[in-house]
Amino acid sequence: MSETTLENNELNMNDLMDEIEKSLRLPRSGEVVTGKVHQVTDKEVIVNLGCKKDGILPASEVSLEEGQTLSDVFKVDDEIQAKVMKTDDGDGGILLSKKKLEISANWDEIVKALEDKTVLEVKVTRPVNGGVIAEYKEVSGFIPLSQLSDHYVENADEFVGQTMEVRVSRVDQRKNRAVFSHKLFLNEEKEKMVAEIWENLNVDDVVEGTVMRFTDYGAFVDIGGIDGLLHISEISWGKLKHPQEVLSIGEKINVKVLSMNREKGKISLGLKQNQPEPWSVIDENYEVGQVIEGKVVQIKEYGAFVELEPGLDGLVHISEVAHKRVGNINDEMEVGQIVKAKILEIDKERKRISLSIRETIDPDAPEADKIAAEAEEIAEEAAEEAAEAVETAHEAEEMIAEAEEEAEAAQEAAEEVLEEEA
Repeated sequence: MSETTLENNELNMNDLMDEIEKSLRLPRSGEVVTGKVHQVTDKEVIVNLGCKKDGILPASEVSLEEGQTLSDVFKVDDEIQAKVMKTDDGDGGILLSKKKLEISANWDEIVKALEDKTVLEVKVTRPVNGGVIAEYKEVSGFIPLSQLSDHYVENADEFVGQTMEVRVSRVDQRKNRAVFSHKLFLNEEKEKMVAEIWENLNVDDVVEGTVMRFTDYGAFVDIGGIDGLLHISEISWGKLKHPQEVLSIGEKINVKVLSMNREKGKISLGLKQNQPEPWSVIDENYEVGQVIEGKVVQIKEYGAFVELEPGLDGLVHISEVAHKRVGNINDEMEVGQIVKAKILEIDKERKRISLSIRETIDPDAPEADKIAAEAEEIAEEAAEEAAEAVETAHEAEEMIAEAEEEAEAAQEAAEEVLEEEA
């Protein structure tokens, strides 16, 4: 026999001895084993592990979806992996578990997510004291109440049944404890969104925003995750005392980016820039001789300022209020009053508009004013005469009363005389 043949026989003998040794050795508890499915029943899967005992995989140790059976998942001759729970299940078999194997793999994934700072998807199953229990595959973890959201949470019940993304904040595999945080995930997403906004936003961009809150000097507008300041002077071409005059909380508006400072995290916005500045298009909207309707916004000794539109005021000089002489303009007009006026002059260089209310009044109005004044005078005289008549009537009533008293006294005297004669 040649040396080669002897070597081959020796190798074959070693392999055979390894197989025999393997078949005699039983796997230890906790060991991961590989075997072939020998038989599938409703209650268990019998697995050939290549040793003197078969592996028994009960249905309770398999993660089955609702309505699934073991035969839906396992077929004869399928090669499977499982974790050894007991080397003797009481009936001469080796008790196996797919769940325990999956849990080990799930823990590995959780630990890796903690190390790599990656996101996991969990399902909230029930509330507990101080938070909720959330499941990642076959592992249960804890989410503190303060980590359920990026805002204050009073009751955790509303989160039960929800699926959410979380970051792993702590792991203690020896005690089977994992702590998750949805708040960390939300904050990171917000930071990404904010960074993206800063990256893509430019001065002069017009974006949609939501009015969030007011201050005396303006309004803060959310433009997709970042609050920008809309200063009161940038809201309207006209003068405002408070942003509430034209805006409301929750209102959607288109604003223009005026300036950006990423280091300070500040963005200045403008609203009035969406409309042309009134003086830049005044020739398109107004002309001398045109009669306009406006609101009295300010009264001075020398005249009244009338707002044609926000940012565009005209002056009605006191001499142009009426055809009659006006001594005190406050007797003729008041702030907030809507008036009609004729444009007398437009001075674009000095940005001044001269208006006249007198020019919109009927030329016969002065005569009417005279008639009205005369009627008022007659009315006053009539009132005086009426007052005198009333006074005269009072005097007459007093004289009648005195006469009646005198008549009664005379009658009493006559009666006394008659009584004496009788």
